Amino acid sequence: MAHETKLDGNLWLNIDSNSFMGHGRIELLERIDSTGSISKAAKEMKMSYKAAWDAVDAMNNVAKEPIVSRETGGRGGGGTRLTEYGKELISVYKEAEKEHLRFLNNLTEKVRNFNDHAAFFQRMSMKTSARNQYGGTISSITRGPISSEVGITVGEGTVIFANVTNESIEELNLKEGMEAFALVKSSWITLVAPECANKVSARNRLCGEVESFNTGAINSEVIIQLNDKNTITATITNASAKEMELHLGSKICAVFKSNSVILGI
Repeated sequence: MAHETKLDGNLWLNIDSNSFMGHGRIELLERIDSTGSISKAAKEMKMSYKAAWDAVDAMNNVAKEPIVSRETGGRGGGGTRLTEYGKELISVYKEAEKEHLRFLNNLTEKVRNFNDHAAFFQRMSMKTSARNQYGGTISSITRGPISSEVGITVGEGTVIFANVTNESIEELNLKEGMEAFALVKSSWITLVAPECANKVSARNRLCGEVESFNTGAINSEVIIQLNDKNTITATITNASAKEMELHLGSKICAVFKSNSVILGI
């Protein structure tokens, strides 16, 4: 069964570390204003008169001006009313509450997107490709008529280029300086000797030394140390590994097209 991810939280205002007002107290003030009575407001909210009065008293003690005022006698028999200052506070709180709700909704969408990305990676079911996931910062966006080239700096001057449609650029609201991640499946990577790296058309050419070499029945998994922070894993056939005479410490370059890079934020 699918589960919906949603963030929730209540807005609470404090003054000098003292509890001031939240949604419940705002509702109490509104009911006091409409009924002209703390006791009637408390009854409508199904709370005791003492609890309602304590809440009002606490707000009055913290606020710089009285929020409610007591009126005695007179033709209407007196009662409790909100001051102009109290009405202004309600208006300010409600505006802040709208912004708070907007923030929670936006954050909820980000969490949902994270869940979507996680599910996507899980569907790929490739341990090696999961290792080729790099977090970094968008350092360049080169626009084209249909798609754009996005450069992601992933540490120590290493840049990975991804080809992204202009529609995706707009939908993801990609901008330089944003944090992003790049994912490259190990089967999309070709290994070449350093002296041949500039002779291939692939946009991405990452060079280093073979750190680990694991041979399977058909394919070999080659892990290349790029710098102190990053490695990249490639899966090649055993025949190719033998032909290249790969061994630990071999100088090698991993090349792959920008179309082979999955970009996310």
